[in-house]
Amino acid sequence: MVKFIDFYADWCAPCKVMTPVIEEIRKEYEGKITLEEIDVDANQPLTNQYGVLSIPTYLILKDDQEVGRLVGVNPKARLVEVINQALA
Repeated sequence: MVKFIDFYADWCAPCKVMTPVIEEIRKEYEGKITLEEIDVDANQPLTNQYGVLSIPTYLILKDDQEVGRLVGVNPKARLVEVINQALA
């Protein structure tokens, strides 16, 4: 199982820029991946557990092992590339 985790905050401008991209990915990969959004302000223990220091941070897990990490504003193509590698 591939999981895509989006670490974000409501006040984060780059996170807001990425929101439409994340929604597109959610729709396009429905049933293929699990997409989880983590508010760093509301879930500090999980944020610390994954070593998230900047937001937005995107983790791609395969069988609960991290196989990809992207930080900041990224083009959709880059996110899709990492997701597809995890699905392969």
